[in-house]
Amino acid sequence: MAEILLVEDNEGDIELTKEAFEEARFRNNLHVSEDGEEALDYLFKRNGHDQATTPDIILLDLNMPGIDGREVLETIKTDADLRRIPVIILTSSKADKDVIESYNLHANCYIVKPVDAKKFIDVVRHVENFWVDIVCLAPPHNSPQAGD
Repeated sequence: MAEILLVEDNEGDIELTKEAFEEARFRNNLHVSEDGEEALDYLFKRNGHDQATTPDIILLDLNMPGIDGREVLETIKTDADLRRIPVIILTSSKADKDVIESYNLHANCYIVKPVDAKKFIDVVRHVENFWVDIVCLAPPHNSPQAGD
């Protein structure tokens, strides 16, 4: 079972993502942070998130108020305990500069959200299928197998 953190400020996209996970019937735990600050609190287990589970995968929107997805991505990928977590950018931006910047910040994947709800659900299902069922994820940083 994978622990998945969705960082998304759009309530409609949150609901569509939850629906996709439910319909796919994968046994994964989906956790939601509605902005970058909450995501970092969750990841660093602070400000009421002391019992948060370290995610196996992060689905990250770029454009959020306050701490945006770029800052969250940079923080994740420069932290020794978090950098091995795959970060999938799931955003509405098709801008080349956003794609380039995301990969420069070590995003593992960049996906533009489809506008159509059915296509959006299908994309989320494919992301989950690939990253949970096909990819071999690294063990958590603090596990004996992880090494440094």
